[in-house]
Amino acid sequence: MTPDKRFVGLPKQFWAFVRLIGKGCGYASRGQITVPTREAVTGALSTLGLTVTALDAPLRNGTATWIVLHDYFTFRRDLLHGHVEPNLMDASQAKREFGRLKRKLKPTCPLPMNKQTGEKKAPAYLTGIVNMLIEANAQGNPCNYDPHALVTVAVNKSPLRTFARRMDGAFPSVINPVAVWEVKEYTTIQPHSEAA
Repeated sequence: MTPDKRFVGLPKQFWAFVRLIGKGCGYASRGQITVPTREAVTGALSTLGLTVTALDAPLRNGTATWIVLHDYFTFRRDLLHGHVEPNLMDASQAKREFGRLKRKLKPTCPLPMNKQTGEKKAPAYLTGIVNMLIEANAQGNPCNYDPHALVTVAVNKSPLRTFARRMDGAFPSVINPVAVWEVKEYTTIQPHSEAA
């Protein structure tokens, strides 16, 4: 995905606000991504004992931080609902796509199982799909499909940065990778209708 230029190169404080606001105001309500109001943000920051004056500090071209934050939250909501959501798969769609790719690509890469037991035990469809597509496009290059180590960027064989989280994959390895990924598979539970 190509980054939106409006939000590239912003200071670390901006991204600190994004995380704090998401945590303090919530990300969604009734299945819809929300755009927090200035009042909600002020309340969330005040609850944490943080000042709200930085919301009025200028960022690029003198635009107030709050305006850029609001633009970012609006962009994120519209992107997730307008472009991401229509491309999500439910379990039956993921199972069909997993099977189609497995037949077509005949993978040798790992295809892990989900963490369920009994009748619900099945392949981790999305992780398997990602692994198969990576293998099919890696042109025979090595790939770590399940690193049990932290990803590290090194210069002259000396660590410069190490990720805090373990990734689900690294290409070609966890040291100086070209690409890393983390796969999130979510299951929604549909409420049962009760007889009146």
